[in-house]
Amino acid sequence: MSIQLVDVEKAFGPKEVLRGFTMRVEDGETAAIVGPSGSGKSVLLKHVVGLLRPDAGSVVVDGTSVPELNRHGLAQLRQRIGYVFQFAALFDSMTIAENVGMGLRRMPGWDRLRIAKRVEECLALVELAGMGDRYPAQLSGGQRKRAGLARAIAPSPKYLLYDEPTTGLDPVTTSVIDRLILRMRDELGVTGLVVTHDMTSAFRVADRITLLHGGRARFTGTPSEVRAASDPVLRGFVEGDPDLYYGVGWQNEGINVGGHDHGA
Repeated sequence: MSIQLVDVEKAFGPKEVLRGFTMRVEDGETAAIVGPSGSGKSVLLKHVVGLLRPDAGSVVVDGTSVPELNRHGLAQLRQRIGYVFQFAALFDSMTIAENVGMGLRRMPGWDRLRIAKRVEECLALVELAGMGDRYPAQLSGGQRKRAGLARAIAPSPKYLLYDEPTTGLDPVTTSVIDRLILRMRDELGVTGLVVTHDMTSAFRVADRITLLHGGRARFTGTPSEVRAASDPVLRGFVEGDPDLYYGVGWQNEGINVGGHDHGA
């Protein structure tokens, strides 16, 4: 397995965000972590790249314990991980091509011509060919998201982490982004981890879906298992039913893994 989180705990002062979260992401698959805003999904991504260290538990990528890495080890790990930020996080003063080539300019052996060629390849992959000379302000929200994805894939990472990739997008543009996420898996062979509260998107892109609830993995299963699940908290989230989600959720901390009930 490529990414494994086991019994991860994280608190910020008195606020417990993660309370024993466990999941794994296998090589070549795209996994999704779903849950409402503020539930700790982005916090989990930051643990995978070593931006946060767990208070307890383990975070392992490629057999390496991320919290035990020193600065040099973290730098090497991050060369294998592309991070797609929620709002693209492009630099307004730089062209799209300059934004996409940022990571390449720090890599040895990459001269200007090689970088320019790779930038064009990545822009073509996300359907932004010919737009490298534009600035972020000249692009739509969906185009900025795609430029952020191009930047993430430029160094040819093994992993792609997506932080709410469809937030703020209309349904058609959301479908475009979902199609590109699948393209990254199928054509580039990357392992993906998507955090989102958009169940439509999760059903499209994920091989397996995990519901983050109460700081733990409430349920993990395939899209078919999620649709067929009887767990009221999961059903409440998928169907957008607050009576189901809140009526039982905070009183029952059962965990459901792979479509089988464990105390739920």
